Amino acid sequence: MTRILKAAIASVLASSFATAQSSTDNGVVRLDPALDALVSSDAKVELVKGGFGFTEGPVWVQEGREGYLLFTDMPGNVIWKLTPDGNASVHLSNVGYNGPEVWRWGGIQNNGRERTDPQFEEFAMIGADGLTLDRQGRLIVATFAGRSLMRIEKNGQRTVLADRYEGKRFGGPNDVVVKRDGAIYFTDTYGAFRLREKDPRRELDFNAVFMWKDGTLTLVVKDMPATNGLAFSPDEKYLYVNGGRDNYVNRFEVRADGTLANGKLFIDMRKETERGVTDGLRVDTKGNLYETAPGGVWIISPEGKHLGTIRAPEISTNVGFGDADKKTLYIAARTGIYKIRVNTPGI
Repeated sequence: MTRILKAAIASVLASSFATAQSSTDNGVVRLDPALDALVSSDAKVELVKGGFGFTEGPVWVQEGREGYLLFTDMPGNVIWKLTPDGNASVHLSNVGYNGPEVWRWGGIQNNGRERTDPQFEEFAMIGADGLTLDRQGRLIVATFAGRSLMRIEKNGQRTVLADRYEGKRFGGPNDVVVKRDGAIYFTDTYGAFRLREKDPRRELDFNAVFMWKDGTLTLVVKDMPATNGLAFSPDEKYLYVNGGRDNYVNRFEVRADGTLANGKLFIDMRKETERGVTDGLRVDTKGNLYETAPGGVWIISPEGKHLGTIRAPEISTNVGFGDADKKTLYIAARTGIYKIRVNTPGI
């Protein structure tokens, strides 16, 4: 075998293993028989649409018999609209940082490949991150590099709900969920800036979970070194908050006034070695968590047991249930949006 051929084979192998999941791993790793009731044995991960920068925040919008997925492309600073047949169009632009010198803003990320790979790319995350809908069907946006919590009114007007706590700018709102009473919970991180903790533009010196309700902002979690994804249990008695790059999930009790108490470790993934982190999560109607994690999307029982892992061809960043029956799990995974059918609808 020639030296050139060996080098070519090595390059291909390096590229194929650049992401956490191989492109042939488009199924489910089953660790517990209980998973069979949640995901059928013949369920496969399918690509809906690829070619994006860094996908995040998938949320399903149902309009009569038709529906579509909205998600953010963070380096593109846009929100995309995607139909189940793969038709994509820009829904909103300039949803994150809108000031001058865009190249100076946003945390630096890459497309998941190794630096030695010729297809390795790096870019600034100048756009929005998490999305959800409020009880009136209005889009709620964690603008991330825009450092605010924003609502898109029915007429398209953009309303900044909050951008400061006690007079200090947020670091970068990351994920967002809405409680049945209309309260909006969101995580704030240091991720809006290239230098993160060293950036002089950082004003809050902690990561947090905030609650916004009727114009009032309340700090509800301050003791987690990193905060990222969050989701309510079906009865809203608990709020799950993951630790971002630290790979764990905490569970908090939700008090009558919406504040949180008795935060406890729900599942610990810190010893996992595959690529990927605890980023986005959602919950189904039976209380099972679908959590992005090392190796893919972990399916976790309400008791905190790891039942299995959905493996997509790229590193998974966030998830959302969609289609009219809410039985399609859409997976945002770096440059693509994937989907897999499940048996239990999501919340």
